[in-house]
Order: sequence, then structure tokens, then C-alpha cells
Amino acid sequence: MRSPIRLPEVQMRRLTAIACLTVIAAPVLGDEALAPLMGAIGETKPIAEARLRFESVDQEPFAEDAVAMTLRARLGFETGKAWGTSLLVEGEAVIPLDSDYNSTTNGNLTYPVVADPESYEFNRLQLSNTLIPDTTVTLGRQRITLDDHRFVGNVGWRQNEQTFDALRVVNRSIANFTIDASYVNQVNRVFGPDGQGVNAGQYTGDNLLANVSWQSAWGKLTGFGYLLKFEQLPTGIRDSTQTFGLRLAGERPLAKIKLAYIASWATQEDRGANPLSFSNDYYLGELNATFRSYNLGAGYEVLQGDGIKGFTTPLATLHRFQGWADKFLTTPVNGMVDMYVNAGFQKKGVGPLETFAIAASWHKFDSDRQSIDYGSELDLQAQAKFRRFTGTLKYSAYDASAGTPLTVRDTHKLWAQVEYAW
Repeated sequence: MRSPIRLPEVQMRRLTAIACLTVIAAPVLGDEALAPLMGAIGETKPIAEARLRFESVDQEPFAEDAVAMTLRARLGFETGKAWGTSLLVEGEAVIPLDSDYNSTTNGNLTYPVVADPESYEFNRLQLSNTLIPDTTVTLGRQRITLDDHRFVGNVGWRQNEQTFDALRVVNRSIANFTIDASYVNQVNRVFGPDGQGVNAGQYTGDNLLANVSWQSAWGKLTGFGYLLKFEQLPTGIRDSTQTFGLRLAGERPLAKIKLAYIASWATQEDRGANPLSFSNDYYLGELNATFRSYNLGAGYEVLQGDGIKGFTTPLATLHRFQGWADKFLTTPVNGMVDMYVNAGFQKKGVGPLETFAIAASWHKFDSDRQSIDYGSELDLQAQAKFRRFTGTLKYSAYDASAGTPLTVRDTHKLWAQVEYAW
């Protein structure tokens, strides 16, 4: 199992005291006093999910392709509210059915990496309280996603998602404003409880995530500050950073076209025991147009690098950015410039299918510093939903160039998966 949930000590003592008092008091309380508790139990909803995935990886210079067939299953429940408080418990199992791949923990180093190691654990274990007006307080192991996942996400594409042992407060008491603040003392990464070294299963330390947004006529304007201080050597400490930024995301009608836009900027410096000293910036500009069932877009994203350290987002859902082949999960020291175009089609009610969608994207990668050609990538996807089932077929082809770092090679990946959600 994963390491114990590391919650603030005072909060843990309070939770333990509340639980003990409930157990002791239950036999002597009348039916009226227990009514909220019984009501919460009666409103309990089950959680049941399963995902079967085939993934193959053809990567130079490996002589053999990785072939991974994995099954992820989640089972749990979420109660109704008693005294403004609900409980969510969710267990997760990631089971390898074919292990001809390097899961990062199974020792199969002759194969390319497919970061879906075998694991059995609590995925989420949290208490949520809404007694304070317009405020939700969540304590425990939980899922946290902010904005477009560029800085904080759950890495939902991997079989073992990323979760956070945290105290989170979300307040919406002012019209059109949302204040979202979290204290995180453990990040449970996709590498599972047995992950080590650069693939550490947990990042521990004192981390603060602050995200304040205002919904205006022109879109959602967000200011954010993410203060990360990790204890793990060597990767974690080198990812200890302080990042502050702004983001605007909105959409406007233009005749029969819906125009969506995103603009973002952030600056990042070292924090805590990080042995490196750096100051790098981040820029993003993206424009998307939708006409009926069709969409077309383009973007330009820059993560600066100073030759020693590149701008990093270690808590992000990185698979959503810089191509699905996942070749640049760590920003190169000379930074990254990603110029990309997207196209797609989505339609409801296609035969027996509720929805059917296809998507394509193309990326051109270069370094921010010294303008080194890092190659290009083509990504393709088809997805369909039928009742509670979602099927996905996905392909990614990354072609490296002569200037690409030696750790990044030509890679082709193929995925086929079926997912069920209750």
C-alpha cells in the first residue's frame, strides 16, 4: 500500500477525537440525534470504475517493443452529509495482465517505459465539510485539479492517478470570485508506492497551492501562486520552486463561429533546499475556433531554460501538453518552445453511440535558448461513448532531430482502451 496519509497533526487529532466520540455516543443518543448520521448513510452513493488498456511502445534504441495490458479497478462510496460533512472512500487496484514493459518498478529494463506499475491502495480517503457558508473544506487524500491542469492536475491518463494528502479550502462567498487554497504535505505520484529515485512514488514536504479566479464578461481571469518544497533527493529537491502567474481563458461568438482563447504567463524561481539558483518564465497563447461539429486551433507555449534548469511543472497532468508520446515530461535545461495545431470533429447520436469524436494535433518542438530543433510529433485519437462505456483508440508518433537530447529518441505509441464508470 501507499505510505500512510500525511495530514496536519492537529487535524488528525481532531478527526480521531470526533470518530471516538461518535462511536461512544451512538448507543446512548436517541433516534432524533442520530437522524443526520442515518440520513447520510442512506444517501451513500457507490463508486465503481474499470479501465482495460492495451499500450505498445516502439522506441529507439530498444530492440523490443513494450507491450502492456493493464486493468485498473476502483471501488468505493461517498456518503451523504451529516452535520455538513460527507465521507469518501475509494480503493484502487492496477493489475498487469501482460508485463512485457518497464513499469518503473518491475525491473524489466530491456523494454521501454509504460508508467503503469502494479499497485493496490487507497486512491482517495477524504472528509468534506460545507458548514461555513459558500465554503467547502476537504481534508484527506483527494484529487486536486486547477485550471487546465498545466500546473496542478491528477494525471488522469495514467492508470494510477496522482492524488494529494491535503487540507483544501474553496470559498465562493463573493459573486464571480473563487478562492481555492490548499496545504499539501504529500503528493502520491503515478509511480505507485514502490517508486524510487527519479520515479519516486511520493513527494513529501510543505507545499502551498493558491488559486484565485474572477469570472468576467471576457472570461475567467486567474491569479495563482504555487510554493513547492519537496524532501526527496535528487529530483524532488530540484523541483522545489515558487511560481506566480496569471491566466485568462474565455470565448466569444464571431458570426457562426465560437472563438475560444487562452493567454497565460508565469515566473518561477528556486525555493527551499533547491541547490540551483534560477529564474525562468512561462508563456502561453492559444486560439480555437468551433463551427458546428468541427474545431480548429493553434497554440504557442514557451517554458524558458537558462542552460542549467528549465521551467518545471512537476504537479501537472503532463500528458496533456507537449505531445502524447511524453518525451518532455522534464523540461530540457535550455527550455522548450512548442508550436502546435489542433483539429477535431465531435457529434452526438451517431448510430447507437451517444457521442463520437476524432482529434488530431501536430507539434513542432524547439529549445527556448539557442533555438535547438527538438523534432516534431503527430497525435491522433478516436473516441466513442455507449451508455456507461467509453472506448478510445489513440496513436502518437514522435520523430527526434539531430539536436534533440540523447535521452529523447524516436518513439511511436499505440493505445486501445475501454472504460466503464458507474
